[in-house]
Amino acid sequence: MKKYSILFLIIGLGAMVLFTQKVTLPLVYDVVKSDAFLIDSKDQGGQLPIANSMTEMAFAHCNNYIKSEFDDRSSLTFSDKPLNSWSLGNYEYVINAKATITNDSKAEAKKYACRIAYKNGDDLSGAADIANWSVEGIDGIEGL
Repeated sequence: MKKYSILFLIIGLGAMVLFTQKVTLPLVYDVVKSDAFLIDSKDQGGQLPIANSMTEMAFAHCNNYIKSEFDDRSSLTFSDKPLNSWSLGNYEYVINAKATITNDSKAEAKKYACRIAYKNGDDLSGAADIANWSVEGIDGIEGL
């Protein structure tokens, strides 16, 4: 048995590669081609930065969320507009902006990124309500 162990290893690896190529990969390609993961939404994502009413709402809600997470000893000042904003599709946005945080008379400018999603899909009537949004994450500001 010991002298055939290398042979069994090679045969086993060959069988595993063959099974992956002939069975697993065609199945994965069929699932990817199907509509199983298709989300039908009017909001299409893109690689280029955009500015529209929904990105403005997302920017405002991100700023309000950041303000609510800081204590009363800190003063926050946000820029009027985001540096960039992207739509990921299906009403999910990434907002890149700048904030000035003042603690104990020490001001520090921070750039941050906020990922936020609108929960109501194509029904934009509740976009102004923060309860219809969920902040997925913030990066660039310590403590959040």
